[in-house]
Amino acid sequence: MRAWLHIVGIGEDGLAGLTAVTRSIVEEAEIIIGGDRHHKLSNKIKAERLSWPSPFNALIEKLYALKGRRVVVLATGDPLWFSVGARISKNFKSSELIFHPHISAFQMASARMGWSLADVETLTAHGRPVEQIIPFIQPNQKLIILTTGSKTPLEVARLLNDRGFQKSEMTVFSSLGGAGEKRFDGLSTEWDYEVPDFNTLMVNCIASPGAVINSRLPGLDDSLFKNDGNMTKREIRAITLSKLMPMRGALLWDVGSGCGSVSIEWMRAVYDGRAIGIEPKLERRLIASENALALGAPQLRLVDGMAPGALKGLEDPDAVFIGGGLTKETFDICWNALKPFGRLVANAVTVETEVELSSLHNQYGGNLVRLAVNRAEPIGPRFAWRPFMPVTQWSIIKR
Repeated sequence: MRAWLHIVGIGEDGLAGLTAVTRSIVEEAEIIIGGDRHHKLSNKIKAERLSWPSPFNALIEKLYALKGRRVVVLATGDPLWFSVGARISKNFKSSELIFHPHISAFQMASARMGWSLADVETLTAHGRPVEQIIPFIQPNQKLIILTTGSKTPLEVARLLNDRGFQKSEMTVFSSLGGAGEKRFDGLSTEWDYEVPDFNTLMVNCIASPGAVINSRLPGLDDSLFKNDGNMTKREIRAITLSKLMPMRGALLWDVGSGCGSVSIEWMRAVYDGRAIGIEPKLERRLIASENALALGAPQLRLVDGMAPGALKGLEDPDAVFIGGGLTKETFDICWNALKPFGRLVANAVTVETEVELSSLHNQYGGNLVRLAVNRAEPIGPRFAWRPFMPVTQWSIIKR
């Protein structure tokens, strides 16, 4: 099938910034789809104009209806870098569409700053909670962030200041690559600029002596999580996450999620990791929501319910963590839903659940280990080892 759908990246320089081949494709289009800004940048071309549908997910249905006509979708910069192109490519055959990338905001911004793009975290807060950049706020880390609008830089400045990164250097470019390009520079603690809506934010994270320092690797300090005493402790959590193996775009079922510590660490470990926490107690779900927002996993989904009933109808997972209350019925539903190469980890502290894990290990194989953690804690002027309840852990990869 000959390609009929073209996704064209366009910059602030409009049609002048397109190659001759790409410009001819836009000029010959029957239908051009894009935002108001895209239409203004290409207003010399006569074609039927369509705006982004609302809700945005309706775009795919609209494109299906136009199949076979000469259609151009205009996007900013590189359509496959935090843009509409990725969503379109998942729904159409490669033979039906062609991408025409423009230089991205990330490339232009790094060139303006003299930063090596390979050493920079490229992030987006466009249409997404700004808190998801929190895991990337680390000493000497450089960030380039696509923003939602004029208020995003101030929201990022507040996140930096709250975590002790008040001396972080911030730069905003508006209308990158266009005749009206502007630059704004300042420290996060002093940021008070009113910048244009269409902008890109650069941050050089600089930590003050009291800064909150956390790695994206699993094993956050227990004190960072609000909890009611029911949570997977730091050392056990780090081992658990190593067996769950967070991967890009993968979905975790956290069965009996409690304060959300395992789900949150899963989502922090990979930029687009997803997690569903199943928790019957409202108080714990509220705590988990607070933890997710504070620790950079604002898109954690929490389900009101108890396994096994609450598991039915959920999207099939890439990994499953069962933190307590394992039953054979719960395991069967999780195992049947788990995708090939999916990872399942179950932790137990009661004798009854240990027996269930031992039975499953005998039937399915995998790894069965017993974990014991002791922490040195003060007793008067001296220290002694305080043991936690031992945890029996079964883990397996579905082949």
